[in-house]
Amino acid sequence: MAFPTFASGDVLNASDMNAVGLWLVKTQTVGTGVASVTVTDAFSSTYDNYRIIWTGGTVSVLALVEVYMGATPGGTAYQSARVSATTGGVANNVGTANGDRWTFGGVGSTTFAIVEFDLYGPQAARRTGFHAQYYEFGTSVAFGTTTGILDNTTQYTSFTLDGNGGATLTGGTIRVYGYRN
Repeated sequence: MAFPTFASGDVLNASDMNAVGLWLVKTQTVGTGVASVTVTDAFSSTYDNYRIIWTGGTVSVLALVEVYMGATPGGTAYQSARVSATTGGVANNVGTANGDRWTFGGVGSTTFAIVEFDLYGPQAARRTGFHAQYYEFGTSVAFGTTTGILDNTTQYTSFTLDGNGGATLTGGTIRVYGYRN
């Protein structure tokens, strides 16, 4: 299938527009040296599932970027993370039960931040699913994935990114995309 290409002044046909799979819902700029950033009005009943990406920013030290739903940590978060380092070739498995956040949402350092995750059903009255991929380019290079759920039936409209261990976040843009139903 060819992807539609639009130019200024084009008439947008329904068939072209219906072929678009992701819709930009919200953008939010991250401030300077903030402990956390809450993205409000991110989720609605218009979309069942969402992709969130933060790039162009930094973290005050090499640290994980954590994710929790709403403006304050809470709920019952479960996660299973698998991290593989290119130096040493050792894979580590990390699990969390009954946490108040997903601790493996992304990673950042003084030179970069990469956060990329999907949320499944955050606005529905059922468990919210979570899947993240992350890439660490610090003193070693590591890659990982995290899968988890938030075990409650709260309907969320916002989420928060938080620096692990007191790390602060600076700059860049958080983009929230809704997957076409």
